[in-house]
Amino acid sequence: MSVGAIVLAAGEGTRMRSATPKVLHTLAGRPMLRWVLEALEGAEAARTVVVVGMGAEAVREALPDGVAVAVQAERLGTGDAARVGLEALDASVDTVVVACGDTPLLTRGLLARLMAAHRSAGRDATLVTAQLDDPGAYGRVVRGPDGEVLRIVEARDASPEELLGREINAGLYAFDRAALEEALGRLSRANSQGELYLTDVVGIVPGGAAAVVADDPGEVLGVNSRVELAEAEAVVQARLRRELMLAGVSMPDPSRVYLDAGVRVGEDTILFPGTHLRGATEVGSRCAIGPDVVATDSEVGDGTTIMSAHLVRSRVGRCCQIGPFAYLRPGSELADGVKVGTYVELKNTRLAEGVKVPHLSYLGDAAVGAGSNIGAGNITANYDGDAKHRTEIGERVFTSCDCVFVAPVRIGDGAWTGAGSIITEDVPAGALGIARARQRNIEGYAERRAAARRARPTPTTSEVES
Repeated sequence: MSVGAIVLAAGEGTRMRSATPKVLHTLAGRPMLRWVLEALEGAEAARTVVVVGMGAEAVREALPDGVAVAVQAERLGTGDAARVGLEALDASVDTVVVACGDTPLLTRGLLARLMAAHRSAGRDATLVTAQLDDPGAYGRVVRGPDGEVLRIVEARDASPEELLGREINAGLYAFDRAALEEALGRLSRANSQGELYLTDVVGIVPGGAAAVVADDPGEVLGVNSRVELAEAEAVVQARLRRELMLAGVSMPDPSRVYLDAGVRVGEDTILFPGTHLRGATEVGSRCAIGPDVVATDSEVGDGTTIMSAHLVRSRVGRCCQIGPFAYLRPGSELADGVKVGTYVELKNTRLAEGVKVPHLSYLGDAAVGAGSNIGAGNITANYDGDAKHRTEIGERVFTSCDCVFVAPVRIGDGAWTGAGSIITEDVPAGALGIARARQRNIEGYAERRAAARRARPTPTTSEVES
């Protein structure tokens, strides 16, 4: 059996109130369409076609390699969309799976069940259904006296009696290709929307239809509004958290941990409330992350502690300490045992093993050698108004408080800088660099200032009011 898959993603999604195609709205950092495509791997399809209407180019750019796009030029309904997708499948495909691009909660397990049932039932069509307490606008599954699936009726075309039914169509099907092609040619637009309904195929195929009832109705629910998108996000987050906790990650309050799909976290790591792990972030084992940490596309080594910090496209080694209130911007690289403390910002900067930047500093376009200590209030002045320049600080360097390094400049191994210095020239290894005016004390200044204040005439009331 050669399987092909069609994903119907041609709806505009006007209820989303967005210029973004509905299927590209994200759940856990991934477009909902990508969640559907991942679930389709349970059907083992040799080829997948996504049928789109408006926003075709945007959808195409979001697809993984190997997934084709077919454009539905006119909005003639789901039946026409299925026809467009079918034409894009190879002639060798004899079994067709059809899914909706706005059902991101589907699982591979449900798709595998659908395919197993289709193979064993020997029918022209097999559909997934679910029992809902409030079916709302979902199409109803109509069964015969013996439980056989007779047809699907859309809610707006259903009779009052049919609307009482609680079994809904999930919009997920497996078809015999030849039967599907023949049935699509017989569809009628004689319905309330004047469209070609794919659901009508179930009642047309000569070999009849079988049904698989979803164990969890939540798997098949669609997303048509921002409210439903948020509800689906909550489900996805719960799944991702559960996977991590079962893999050995602790979360004192799971409801306040937010994960993107694809994030990896090692055993015995604790994710405290307010932790957001985004993109391709990887966190090692025995780490303590949070509270209030946002890490995007970053790597964190084993045994590292991060508190109240923001990391973007950064790499952190093992047994580091970061935060609170630290900001690691793109290109920050920390070796093992580094401390980046309170109100420290890094950008495109490498800190070698054991470097300490405890507080109140900005290091941009810099490299700091092993064992160096950067004093409070240090700044690398990396931008001259036209170009960025680098600051090179060697190993075992000790910089005192409130130093500014005007790049390009290099501080040699074992060197020191005096507090309050503005360093504009290289400092040789082992030297002390001082760049500040010499202090002088003016004796009696406070008394002279007080005497001058006493000698001033007292202002009148009218002068004060004016």
